[in-house]
Amino acid sequence: MPLADLPSAERHRQISADFTARVEGAKDWDAPAPVAGWTARDVVRHLVEWLPGFLASGAGVELPKGPSADDDPVQAWHTHNDAVRELLDDPQTAGRVFTNPHIGELPLDQAIDRFYTTDVFMHTWDLARATSQDDRLDPGLCAVLLAGMEQMEEILRMSGQYGPAVPVPADAGPQDRLIGFIGRDPHWTPA
Repeated sequence: MPLADLPSAERHRQISADFTARVEGAKDWDAPAPVAGWTARDVVRHLVEWLPGFLASGAGVELPKGPSADDDPVQAWHTHNDAVRELLDDPQTAGRVFTNPHIGELPLDQAIDRFYTTDVFMHTWDLARATSQDDRLDPGLCAVLLAGMEQMEEILRMSGQYGPAVPVPADAGPQDRLIGFIGRDPHWTPA
């Protein structure tokens, strides 16, 4: 089944497994990342730090705290990822609602999928590039995400979460088009 068609928990499991492989393969946590001013460590820090507040404020969910990404980015990721997996695998999660003044109400698993799992997917490329690992993303999911994001481009740009789009050739594949859309140069390499 295509990654884009999987249930939320299974899509998260596969995407986070890909990110975990990059975390475990990283050798230099201070290597520059494609996000201006970030290092490889900052990619992990971003993912483990923003979701807990998002879940606490929108659904009253408290994720267990692990070590900081500064002290141990590998263990910080594992602790965080295990907690998210447990939350998504919990049968009670299906009945929980996430509420946010900007997006309204969504089933909790859909909110995690739409905002967090998608973020892990895109940041897999950042971490892979920063640490000179395999940066290939699922082309089908890249195409689906890009199609959805293009419809809300103005809102996304105004949010400050994405930089200006980086132009790519008209015949670029789905991954390069997605990476360019979110403000990254698909040909970026560490200096």
